[in-house]
Order: sequence, then C-alpha cells, then structure tokens
Amino acid sequence: MTINKNLEGEKLNVAIEGRLDTSTAPDLEGFLDAEAAGTDALVLDLEKLEYTSSAGLRVLLSSQKIMCVSSFGKWMIRKRLRK
Repeated sequence: MTINKNLEGEKLNVAIEGRLDTSTAPDLEGFLDAEAAGTDALVLDLEKLEYTSSAGLRVLLSSQKIMCVSSFGKWMIRKRLRK
C-alpha cells in the first residue's frame, strides 16, 4: 500500500494505492491519526485502491467518526470509476 498526501490549507487529501488489508490497515490508521489532527477536512481518494478487507473498512470508518465527532470536520471519500 502507498499513501500520498497533499495538504491544502486545512484540508488533507489522502490518496491510497494498492491493497488495504490486515497487514496494511495499521499503517493507514497510524498515518491518519498523526496527519488528520488539526485539519478541517479529510478527503480520501480511493481511485487506485485495489482491495479493501474488513480491517481496512474499519480504519476508513474510524477516520470518519474522528473527523465528524471530534473536530466537527468534513470527511469525504472520492472514488472515480475505471473505464
């Protein structure tokens, strides 16, 4: 899994590539815990995400809960359809 970030003011854009599974979910969780703190918006770009296990879904949903409950920030998942 590869994680790419782009911070635009208080908005954190995160593009995830590869597989989000039991072995990579803790990496994403640690990244989001560290990087999303203090931001007003978190945008997750999943265009190049090939696979997500239940462990990966848990991390994605946890990030939504943190953004919406703790900081009252915005949370969005962006997934473009492949042609």
